[in-house]
Parts: sequence; C-alpha cells; structure tokens
Amino acid sequence: MENRLGELLVRGGLISEDQLQEALVSQREQGGRLGTNLITLGHIKDHTLVDFLSQHFGVPSVDLGQIEIDERVIQIIPADVARKYTILPVSKAGAKVTIAMIDPTNVFAMDDIKFMTGYDVEPVVSSEPSLRAAIDKYYGSTHAVELKKVMDDLEDEVIDDLEVLEDEEDMDLDALEESAEDAPVVRLVNIILTDAIKRSASDIHIEPYEKEYRVRYRIDGILYEMMNPPLKLKEAITSRLKIMAKLDIAEKRLPQDGRIKIKTKIGGKAKDLDYRVSVLPTLFGEKIVLRLLDKDNLMLDLTKLGFEEESLRVFEAAIMQPYGMVLVTGPTGSGKTNTLYSALSRLNKADVNVMTAEDPVEFNLVGINQVQMKESIGLNFASALRSFLRQDPNIVLVGEIRDFETAEVAIKAAMTGHLVLSTLHTNDAPSTINRLMNMGVEPFLVATSVHCVVAQRLVRRICSHCKEPVDAPAAALMNIGFSESDASEVQLFRGRGCERCSNTGYKGRTALYEVMSIGDEIREMILSGASSYEVRQKALQTGMLSLRESGLHKIREGVTSIEEVIRETVAQ
Repeated sequence: MENRLGELLVRGGLISEDQLQEALVSQREQGGRLGTNLITLGHIKDHTLVDFLSQHFGVPSVDLGQIEIDERVIQIIPADVARKYTILPVSKAGAKVTIAMIDPTNVFAMDDIKFMTGYDVEPVVSSEPSLRAAIDKYYGSTHAVELKKVMDDLEDEVIDDLEVLEDEEDMDLDALEESAEDAPVVRLVNIILTDAIKRSASDIHIEPYEKEYRVRYRIDGILYEMMNPPLKLKEAITSRLKIMAKLDIAEKRLPQDGRIKIKTKIGGKAKDLDYRVSVLPTLFGEKIVLRLLDKDNLMLDLTKLGFEEESLRVFEAAIMQPYGMVLVTGPTGSGKTNTLYSALSRLNKADVNVMTAEDPVEFNLVGINQVQMKESIGLNFASALRSFLRQDPNIVLVGEIRDFETAEVAIKAAMTGHLVLSTLHTNDAPSTINRLMNMGVEPFLVATSVHCVVAQRLVRRICSHCKEPVDAPAAALMNIGFSESDASEVQLFRGRGCERCSNTGYKGRTALYEVMSIGDEIREMILSGASSYEVRQKALQTGMLSLRESGLHKIREGVTSIEEVIRETVAQ
C-alpha cells in the first residue's frame, strides 16, 4: 500500500509530486509510514488522508477521539498485538469485531486477529496519530507499560528496611545506598528523567505527602501530574537522585543543590541531558525539583523569540551601544535567561571580551567567560563584578541585581565604558526604574547609566497541527484591548487538541515583550522623581508596546489565545 498510496494521492490532486518526494526522503531518514510523514510535513491533513483511504477502499472511517470504547471490547486484542499492527478493536457484534486500522488491506493482521480471537474482522480506517493516541489511552503508553513492570518488580522486591529510615538518628547509610542502587528504582528514575525530555517538560517535581507520592512535569508553563509511585519508595528515589547529583544522602534537614549530567539515547539519537537539582526538606520528606537544561531547546536567534519588529529594533540598538546598562525583567521562568543569552550570542565576536556572573550557569556558551557564583565562599555578584573590571571586559552579564551593592558596582561599570546586561524581578519595564532607586541608587546614576529596560512574559503557542478558527463576540475582544475596528476583523484560533500537543491545544511557548528605551524625555522625568505611572504614560506616548499590546499582536497573528494573554498580562 505504501508505494501505491503516494501515486494515488498525487493522482487525486491531494498532494504534488514534489511533496511526495519530500515525504519519501523524510521517510527514509526518519522512518515511519508515508502517510504519517506527509501529515508531519503539513502536506495533508490527517482527516483528509483518512477520508481518501475510506473512499478508495470502500470501508468506513472512524474518529477515535470522538468515541468511547467498552473495556470488554479492548480486552479482545492484547496490547502487544495492538501495538504490533497499530490497530484497535472498536466494537463487537455477535461473531464480528470491528477493528480500526491504518491500512485496511493488511490481510496478515486481519488473519492473525481472526485466528487468535475466533471473531470475523471488519476493518474501519483511522489516522495513525489518533490510533497511537487511542492505543496509549486504552492500553497505557509505552512508558506507562514499562512503569507498571517496574512497579510490579518493586512489589515483588519489598524493601523491608526502608520503613525505619524515617528516624535520622538510626539511619543506615549502607542500606540507603543499596536501596538507591536497586535495579527497579534505577529504572524508575531513568523513566522519569527521559520521559520528561520526550514530553518537552521544563521541570520535574517529585513531591512526598502524608499518604501520597507524586511526580509532576511542567510543560509549557503548566504543571501536569504524571505518576504516583508507591510512598514507600520515596527514600530510595530521593537517595538515587542525590547520588546522581553528588549530594549528601545523609543530610535530610537542610536544602541542597546539585546537577545531574547523563548521556542517553532518545529516538535513536545520542543526547546529553543536564538537570539542575534542588532538594528541599518538607514536612513529609524531601521534595526534589529538577530543571531540565536542554541545549536543543535553547533559542539564540533574537528574531525568533517573539519580539515585535519595532521592539526588536529598539532592543538591538540598545545592546549594540559600547557602554550603558540593559535590564531584562520579569518573574522566574519568564525566559529572561534565554533573551540575555540570545543578546550575548549576537554580541559575541572575536574582538570583544564577554564575561558573565551567573547563579547558576545554565548553558555553556562558546567564547564567553562564565563564572558560577558560590555564596558559601564569598563569591557573589558584587565581588565577581569587581573582579571582572580588572579583567579588561567589553561586555558583562550579571545574573541578577539583588541588592544595592550589586546595583552600585553594575552601574559604575556601565558608566566607565562597559556594556552591562542584567535582570531584575519587576512587573513591568517602567517600575524597574523605581526599583533601582528603592535599592538606594541615586536618580542621576539611574538616568545616565540605564539605556533600555525589557519586561517579558511567556505564553503558550497554539498547536499548529490542530489549530482551527473560532469565533468570539466583538465586545469580549474590545474588553481585552482591541479597538472597535480590530474587534470586527480579527480572526481568533484555538487548538482542538491532538496527539502532538497531548490534547492540550498548545505546543511550545513564545514571549511577550515590553521594551522601554530611556530617551531624553524619560531621563528628565527620572531626574525629577516622576512615578512609575508617569514614566509608563510617557513611554507609551513615545511608541512603547505594553505587554498586553504585545499579546494582542500575537492573538492577531494567530500565535496564541485570549486566555493565555489574559493569564499573563493586565490591561493598561
């Protein structure tokens, strides 16, 4: 069928010959079926392909996302057979079972099922993505199957001595290390670490409670509960992760921070994985949060981060200055580090000396001198910055301005011929000015040293594979900031939910930016002690796009939804 399918689709006018050849190349490189590669490349919609196959072979089609299948029907075919042939039993009537298939001409699969079950087989057509999603739904995902096996192994290998480890006084470290190296525990931890990468998670939360132990992933900024390992395993899992992060497994009363670096194969490709590990003692045990530092997800192209055209022009003009300060602000997890790394990547040339003080260093950047802060030995941002100034730098990045001492040294560096990039935690760009002055920095120092302030937020992107138009009342659009004329013209979109986005309707994130250039008028206002509200009004008058306006722009372009923009911004 595979060879004929391409020809049939070309003959039917559903794809071009060039698109067929591109899909065949992709199939040779990536594997999988031709139809799946055509769908992945965007040359044909999955429902269009299913309708075509249904008409061509004269068999009905079925949308597995719209039906609920009886558990007794699912039990007719074992999970391994369903996965082997990518099929799913849909219904049973008398001696006949209806099977959803990608290829209704696969007589080998139908004969195998008839022989195995004793039922006559009636095929119906469904798309491969929806079939695989349904197989995972009814039989459990491949990771879920592996996890169940690990759990079964653990039930068989009861670790009797874990119960007494609650009492630190009587803790047997040898027993703790032994349980942490137990094969099922090692496999479970490996599943957690690699599954997070496959699901594009940014953080893993492993949390002990009184009667529950849960694992959650943060995917596109939202936490999802993924699994609930047995409560008795919390000590073994914690110890395993601590050993991997080179932390003290005997210390259970104080927070600890470490790093895990491992190599593994995901999707047949070797991959270096880097996790930042934070262990925090809580009431019922130690909570562990792992931040995934995936170099493959690091976007260092300023034009692809989400800047509007004018905002990008202002930001680029600021970072190309030979001296002065550029500040990026926003809450934790808003993408500030990515923006700064992208700016450094743009500035990093052989003729400049770039130095960074970070806590922690998240990604290694070639050609840039990066220094990890160590508060325990007195190496903080202020002391590192003072040392930098004796190292003949052109560009300095300070991970965060947390106090007056760091702010003072950073501003002096900016005023003595260095370009200084840093971050602050403020709600918007104008309030950053007041934050610096509240730290104790004199207004004239702020006015003369700061050239640009960027505030940012991250919003989820609508999944491109299940994106569809949706209507909304003009009044609702006007309430969030659209003009009357825009409200009548703008087309909204939403994600219907598919396998690629785990039925959330969103896949990936983009940034909203508020870029405030410190021109002469705003500089005068800072010197005269103007409020952040007055500074904001002047910035808006001189062309600054607010975070909300940046969000409206993304809605207008069909990148994100109203709900996401409302969640991350406020009306001005």
